[in-house]
Amino acid sequence: MIDNFNDYQPNGDVAADRWVTARHLFDNGVGVPHEETTTERWERAQALFEAKEYSSAAGLLAAVVGEAPEQTGPRLLLARAYYHSAQLRKAEEQLRAVIDRDPVEHYAHLMLGRTLERQARHEEAAPWLRMAAAFTGDLPADG
Repeated sequence: MIDNFNDYQPNGDVAADRWVTARHLFDNGVGVPHEETTTERWERAQALFEAKEYSSAAGLLAAVVGEAPEQTGPRLLLARAYYHSAQLRKAEEQLRAVIDRDPVEHYAHLMLGRTLERQARHEEAAPWLRMAAAFTGDLPADG
């Protein structure tokens, strides 16, 4: 189970983890701990990401990606969680893995370009951003 089951956000709202995990308290009977599935971890990670708890989401998503490395969705969300928590090298690594597996995933190209820009690697970012623009049809008229 999680450590912050009773946590609340600063504005008084219930923490994202609380509601996602509450439905599993009694699944296996009294005294029998619930073994969280990959799908449940994925759902909890999405809730954490939506609550802008990016580092916590990244920890769960890394486990999900380890269990289902062929899935693009969790790996892309992991890259986004790393990006938003300023773990840019890790974000870059995940985005390159997505692009290697799915070369036409246009959002991964855009994110990789933005990740490289955020690291002040503008020259490396430019081709990725151009490719993302080409996929979406947003190329400049003079380019």
